[in-house]
Amino acid sequence: MSKSIFYHAGCPVCVSAEHDIINLLGKDKVEVVHFGSDKSRIAEAEKAGVKSVPALLTPKGNVLHINFGASMADVKG
Repeated sequence: MSKSIFYHAGCPVCVSAEHDIINLLGKDKVEVVHFGSDKSRIAEAEKAGVKSVPALLTPKGNVLHINFGASMADVKG
């Protein structure tokens, strides 16, 4: 994986973190996954170790949980 993946659910905390992450890393280095638009990626995120969103999966496979917007249980609804 060459890009980081930023997972979020669209809440205000997540959107704010998305803007900050893109400003810090650059849009070309981050893939943004919005679970409201693409629920098919939830299992992928959970397999990678995402427990809550917003979260950033680094190219080396580390999950950085940023603030707290929603648990994955909440995201799955």
